[in-house]
Amino acid sequence: MVLGIVSNEQNEERDLSNHASGRATRHAGSTALKSTLKDITVEFVTRTKVHGLKYIFSRDKSKLHRVLWLLAIFVCIGLLCTWSWNRILYLLSFPAVTKIHMAWAYNMTFPAVTLCNQNFFRVSGLTQSDLYHSGYWMDIIHQNHSINRKSMAMLKHSTHRDRLLRLLDFSDYSPPPLSRHPFNTTEMIGRLSHQLEDMLLECKFQGENCTHKNFTPIYTRYGKCYTFNSGLDGNPLLTTLKGGTGNGLEVMLDIQQDEYLPVWGETDETSYEAGIKVQIHSQDEPPFIDQLGFGVPPGFQTFVSCQQQLLQYLPPPWGDCKSSSFESDFFSTYSITACRIDCETRYLLENCNCRMVHMPGTSTVCTPEQYKDCADPALDFLVEKDNDYCVCETPCSMTRYGKELSMVKIPSKASAKYLAKKFNKTEQYIADNILVMDIFFEALNYEKIEQKKAYELAGLLGDIGGQMGLFIGASVLTILEIFDYLYEVFKDKVVGYFIRKKRPQRCPSDNLSTCDTLRSHSDSLGFTSNMLPRHPTVGNFEEFAC
Repeated sequence: MVLGIVSNEQNEERDLSNHASGRATRHAGSTALKSTLKDITVEFVTRTKVHGLKYIFSRDKSKLHRVLWLLAIFVCIGLLCTWSWNRILYLLSFPAVTKIHMAWAYNMTFPAVTLCNQNFFRVSGLTQSDLYHSGYWMDIIHQNHSINRKSMAMLKHSTHRDRLLRLLDFSDYSPPPLSRHPFNTTEMIGRLSHQLEDMLLECKFQGENCTHKNFTPIYTRYGKCYTFNSGLDGNPLLTTLKGGTGNGLEVMLDIQQDEYLPVWGETDETSYEAGIKVQIHSQDEPPFIDQLGFGVPPGFQTFVSCQQQLLQYLPPPWGDCKSSSFESDFFSTYSITACRIDCETRYLLENCNCRMVHMPGTSTVCTPEQYKDCADPALDFLVEKDNDYCVCETPCSMTRYGKELSMVKIPSKASAKYLAKKFNKTEQYIADNILVMDIFFEALNYEKIEQKKAYELAGLLGDIGGQMGLFIGASVLTILEIFDYLYEVFKDKVVGYFIRKKRPQRCPSDNLSTCDTLRSHSDSLGFTSNMLPRHPTVGNFEEFAC
């Protein structure tokens, strides 16, 4: 009986000992959690490479000393933030710089050369049908086909007066019905324009002879024009191996001033000048010769020294070039001239329901009457006054040709008779009609003008890193140290929170102390203080357990 009681007492002692041990463990864990944040912070401050931070928390320094270090760190951090923000704003402004450098080449593709006679119609090619349908456009007759007396008065001394009067007599003229024979404006302009085979007297490219067959006919606002090395005739693009005079295109032209239409009034097709209009351009863009061409007069040899320029621009937000695809029904490659011609074509189709001869597409070509009443005025308004309809952005990549022109008189007194005899013309005709044009590369080099980003993310990181090292002695690894410290703090807080949350809740009876529980237990058993064998008298059982 006594042994059973002793056994029960030993079991109870073990339970009470475990309970007390668990309580002590929980108390120690709570104390450790409370001290972890302080330990992590102290460890970070002592080992971080941020200059001055350890002096703020150093117990060896006086309070004034630590305050001064604290102010110094705040000032440096303020300067660092100010400069870093300045660099960030500079990056967000998307700055760009333009770089120019010269590059040399073994050979270069010769540019396309488009030339037009300044005169629109050859007076000798006019027929009665031409004047009947286009005389109103030329302002020589009224819309009811009666002669414009004011215009004819200007032809009083013209050698073409009698012929024009005969052609303008429509009393016996019966035009064919337009339903069966519609008037073809394109055919008339092509026929009445100056023909290159008649104008071209001599042609050479790099010393080799060339003919009018090396030129491709193309229509512009000057009528029928001709492009050398267009790339549209199926022939490969010509290249040049040398720079200087004689290593490019050299042509001698007769501008045929005797064929110029007499000026009796002001129209869009009236020309006061004599000579040719020339544009040097890339094969990727169509000619826009009425606005971008330069004039070459008769009676001179004109030397045109060219230099190729490759231009590359940045798209928004660094620049303003067009980087999106070009949506056009007429051109596959975007250029400013292609955009302008495309826009002008759409404008005339919307306002006049027709297009001019030089405009691309398959829409109906304007009649001479539509030219007079709608097409010419509408296009003049678009070019001169309407700046909102045709807004053409700069392409991100383009080729341009810089030009330097110089001229000498031709013919000289020594060569006038020879040239007159060679071409079976008078000396005066040679002086008034003959011109020579020599187009060549100045040297086998090209100028590359490139727009580049002035400031990028790498520059921003370098600037901020440099300022961090200057002001607080920090680097990228120091930033990682700070992140590591924040991670340790976060982990301590989160883990501590979940540990406390998972701890079992104590019931109301747990509020009693262990010793109180033992006292009540021992009292119920009625043990005496010295009942256990071979134990000294130490008091009650609860005193022994506690």
